[in-house]
Amino acid sequence: MPNINANAAYQQILSMSLEDRSSGYQDLVSNNNALLAVMRRKGLWQTYSGPRIRQTLQISKQVAQWYSGFDQLLNPAIDLFNDAYFDPKMVVVPVVLSMQEILNNEGEAQLMDVYDSYIQAAERALEDTMDAGIYSDGAANGGKQITGLATAVPIITNAGNYGGIDRNLAAIWQTKTYDAHSMVPAIGTQVTSVTIRPMLNYIMTKQSRGKQYADLLIMSPEHYAAYDAATIAIQRQTNETSLGKLGFSALEYIGGGKRAEIVLDGGIGSNMPANTTFGLDTESFRMRYHPNRNFDNLFDGDGQMPIDKDAIAQFIGWMGELTQVNPLFNWRFYDSNPAA
Repeated sequence: MPNINANAAYQQILSMSLEDRSSGYQDLVSNNNALLAVMRRKGLWQTYSGPRIRQTLQISKQVAQWYSGFDQLLNPAIDLFNDAYFDPKMVVVPVVLSMQEILNNEGEAQLMDVYDSYIQAAERALEDTMDAGIYSDGAANGGKQITGLATAVPIITNAGNYGGIDRNLAAIWQTKTYDAHSMVPAIGTQVTSVTIRPMLNYIMTKQSRGKQYADLLIMSPEHYAAYDAATIAIQRQTNETSLGKLGFSALEYIGGGKRAEIVLDGGIGSNMPANTTFGLDTESFRMRYHPNRNFDNLFDGDGQMPIDKDAIAQFIGWMGELTQVNPLFNWRFYDSNPAA
């Protein structure tokens, strides 16, 4: 018969190890994705309550009036605000050890090494899962995945519902898409070191208003290489202030009267679409999460010991959704035909 007291001690060690690290999981996940990192830096990870995430949107504005003397002061009724609704999504990563593994590694130092290895594997899975979600359309696992940039900043901008709002009927709820192949033929029809800067200047000028514009450009390897080649060493603006210090390959865009961080996302296992740049107004995004499920242990106390398994188990859980409050300054720049 297994030693129940020993099993309880092993469960406590696992749960305490996870608890000690849980406070850093938001940093861990956000520092693995440029958009999440910038949102974390700006305080845009925000809690919510209730069964749905309600995001208040300003859909109109008051009309100012020039007047003199005894002119009538107008005060027309106007609907200033409306709400987008997002269903929160849930994700867990298991940390499960069989008692055979535990007993084979008895001894405090040896056992802690085993726990650390399993927890580190779970943390990598958590990073990869959230990163995949940020670029997704939310369709995985029957629509239970977080709704990412594939839906938030889609190629087809005037179709489908997002946040409970029909984009075909609400132009202010649409982002913009630019295809290098047909955008400005006078500049070119491919993304190259010669065309990328004038193409970006064109987009940044069109998709801005005053201080509102895309301040983060996430580039696929093809676009990043073209932009890097477009700048000689003395012109290259390497960003060392924020994302660069987190380990991202980062440059700075200066053009069209704007400045933006440029980040490379690509390589082995990347979720970034090829031949694509996402231009993101990071102030328009929110990472809404439930305060009681923010990369926390799923089960209170010492976790679980399955009835029919000689093992101990705990889960790291998160609940929330990526939302937007103003899509107008977000855009996707892609090359539908890179060979022509």
